[in-house]
Formats: sequence, structure tokens, C-alpha cells
Amino acid sequence: MSKKEAKEAEPKKQAARKTEEKKPEETAPKEKPVEEAKPKVEKQEKEAKPEKKKKEEKGVFTLYKIEQEKCVRLRPTCERCGTGYFMADHGNRFTCGHCGFTRYKPAENGHV
Repeated sequence: MSKKEAKEAEPKKQAARKTEEKKPEETAPKEKPVEEAKPKVEKQEKEAKPEKKKKEEKGVFTLYKIEQEKCVRLRPTCERCGTGYFMADHGNRFTCGHCGFTRYKPAENGHV
């Protein structure tokens, strides 16, 4: 670009800047429509809720039972992890939470 062309381009750029500056001023912010008041709905009477079951207490004392001054373990220990890792009772199987070992309970009906 030559100096002559650059001088001619400057007024065009300035005019473009002015029009850009005017655009935000020309547009007025839109007002939000006023919401109409909604009729209040009467609350229905709450029915009495049935009583909740008490949850089974958790803790170390649920894993042991004391019989004749001896401590008896109620759940089997894991064969892989050793003593100290009890297996969880899942109805038809015992599962170790530490390593994932699973031992299935023997079938009562004789069906496999």
C-alpha cells in the first residue's frame, strides 16, 4: 500500500469505528414482561407417614458373639486375606470387600 492509499483508508476506518460505537447506544435494553400474579393453590393436609423401621446397628460387636467366656466369630474370614478380614453375607454367597473373593453357600434344596 502506498502512503496515498493509506491516508484514504484512515477516514474510512474512523467512520467505521464511529458507526460501531453508535450501535450499542441505539439499541435500548429490552424490558422484561411483567409476570401476572398466579392464583394460590390451597395446600392439602399432609397424611400421617408410616413409622420407619429401625436400621440394624453396625459395628464390630455385630461380628462377634460371646458364649461361655469365649469369643465366636459370626462370619467367616477371607481365605486370601487372612484373619481380620470378614466376608460380607449376601444371601447366597459370602464376599470379601478387600480382595473380592467370593465363596458360595451350599444349596439347601439340592439344586445346583
